[in-house]
Amino acid sequence: MQRPTLAAIKGIATWLPETKLTNSDLEKMVDTNDQWIKERTGIEERRILKGKNLGSSYLGVQAFNALKEKVGLEPMEVDVLICTTVVPDYKFPPTACLIAEECGIKNAFCYDMNATCTGFLYALDIANSYVLSGKYKKVVIVSAEKLSSMTNYNDRASCILFGDGASAVLVEASDNGFGIKDTLMRSETSGAMDILFKGGGSVYPATVENVEKNWHYFTQDGRAVFKQAVLGMEGVARDIMERNNVTKDDLKFVMPHQANKRIIDTIAKRLGVEDKVVTIIQKIGNLSSVTVPLCITEKEDELQKGDKLVLCAFGSGYTMGAVYMDWAI
Repeated sequence: MQRPTLAAIKGIATWLPETKLTNSDLEKMVDTNDQWIKERTGIEERRILKGKNLGSSYLGVQAFNALKEKVGLEPMEVDVLICTTVVPDYKFPPTACLIAEECGIKNAFCYDMNATCTGFLYALDIANSYVLSGKYKKVVIVSAEKLSSMTNYNDRASCILFGDGASAVLVEASDNGFGIKDTLMRSETSGAMDILFKGGGSVYPATVENVEKNWHYFTQDGRAVFKQAVLGMEGVARDIMERNNVTKDDLKFVMPHQANKRIIDTIAKRLGVEDKVVTIIQKIGNLSSVTVPLCITEKEDELQKGDKLVLCAFGSGYTMGAVYMDWAI
């Protein structure tokens, strides 16, 4: 078996729920206002999944079906399905298995990955390795995040941040010389507890007492996270550019995780790529591992084969990563 020399993103689709939660809506729910939210985060609205007993797998199914229709992908052709999520439907079974069952993906092995907001890039690194090994031909990454399920809508600091959505990405061998050129993944574990979902795990299982303490909601040390997010994303983006002799002028776009517009603007200024950075947080909020794929679909119509991209992300753990690639489709 001849191993491929490059793997590439050969298809991508994203899906967002119809319901919008605007800053004006939040003004009626908690002590906040539109100006305060935009100044601190850049967010104007976010999408929320409504409906009884609908979880992250529902979002993932919609994204996979959109990918299937877009590229003519047969579910039985998928060799591996990786689901990146911080809010799985259940502790187990894996949400990836639920998506596969609903979508008719019968020949793949399926698993979940929780690398928080860096999850898509970690999974893309793995998918790249799977394809380059020659063992698997079609790897699908479904990033599915129902973050409204972990949001405390009584907390004015955090309820403004998150939305719901999903993406599906097909990774295959490149047939045109374009694809993933390099990946760089890191962790900085000294800040592992700065972004935290405290309850529901083996340390603090779900109990009435823990729920009453609001430990089933997201919390973070905002100042520490801001500083480390800037340092982390700037660092991996700069390092992957330098080791591949890529300058800002070579790039079509830099696509960072959409956590906070001030973070994105600071990174863009430090890297000197203000005119290349993609910012969509104003209309989606923070979607964890889904934000980088959403950046890609936002600019997909402007991309041509060979366009050079740097993707970068940062999340709880701390996890961080960057991918340098030539657009292949």
